Amino acid sequence: MTLDRRNFMKAALGGTVAAGAAVALAPGDAQARANKQMPPKALGLLFDSTLCIGCKSCVKSCKEANGMPAEFSTQDRLWDTPLDISGKTLNVIKYYAEGTADHKDQEKDGYAFVKKSCLHCVDPSCVSACPVAAMTKNPETGIVGYDPDICIGCRYCVGACPFGVPRFQYDTATPRIQKCQLCRHRLPEGKFAACAEVCPTGATLFGPVELLKAEAKRRLEIEAGTPAVYPRGNIEAPYPSHEKPAPAYLKRIYGEKEIGGTQMLMLSGVAFAKLGYPDLPEQSYSSKSETLQGTLYGGMILPLVALGGLAWATKRTVGSHSDEKGE
Repeated sequence: MTLDRRNFMKAALGGTVAAGAAVALAPGDAQARANKQMPPKALGLLFDSTLCIGCKSCVKSCKEANGMPAEFSTQDRLWDTPLDISGKTLNVIKYYAEGTADHKDQEKDGYAFVKKSCLHCVDPSCVSACPVAAMTKNPETGIVGYDPDICIGCRYCVGACPFGVPRFQYDTATPRIQKCQLCRHRLPEGKFAACAEVCPTGATLFGPVELLKAEAKRRLEIEAGTPAVYPRGNIEAPYPSHEKPAPAYLKRIYGEKEIGGTQMLMLSGVAFAKLGYPDLPEQSYSSKSETLQGTLYGGMILPLVALGGLAWATKRTVGSHSDEKGE
């Protein structure tokens, strides 16, 4: 057996599998830690798909507030037309359509709009996965931020996020991760998230998460067709309200419980899975992964078993060469 790259990887993998098996069979298996709790003063967004008219003012204002370049998806390259969030776009509005698409906020023969941006998880996987603390969660506001000066470009956060939010810049010599940071740089100026500031209908509303959650519950209790009033901008100091008949909401607040909760909450008349937001467990992914890592590396179990596998492979290789030489 020659200890080439292939056999080296096989030995390392064998050691890793053995370590995992040892942990699995060990008595008193480690249990996942509890989900982290939302900060009392957490800030976030409430996105109401039934109020969104697809104007994309939020996309434009987000780019201006964060200094993001235009992104072209048409040959004429006349307009900023991002198709999804990316290294150049932090917030985008997508479109759902089915059948004849005649009825807004209806699944069959209907259409709807949905916002795609960072949901600012209460127990974020990107923060847990980052090996150098370039991804952080503010203990007061709960905003998930990013520090490019610390980032080493491993892109673990990209793979860890269940919503596919952090995006890497592949087309620049000095790439960085890009994601919505809830316009945290505007907060000291007394401003708030640019996407909510310009939304003409209140489809995107900014404010303390507890107030946003209460507003979401209020809307779910309104009978469909009843005249309703919707605050716009910042829920603590709203602009003149928007009025329209209440829609037939799904009786669900997306983000209230998914993977430990998120600070962007959503309402819709169409199933969230059809809008690109999957059904997820209430237990956060980071609580499980951190527990597994702690178990594998606690007491150096994984490194020792992996090194043992490599030592065995090396010894076997040396023995094989000795036999071939007749030593």
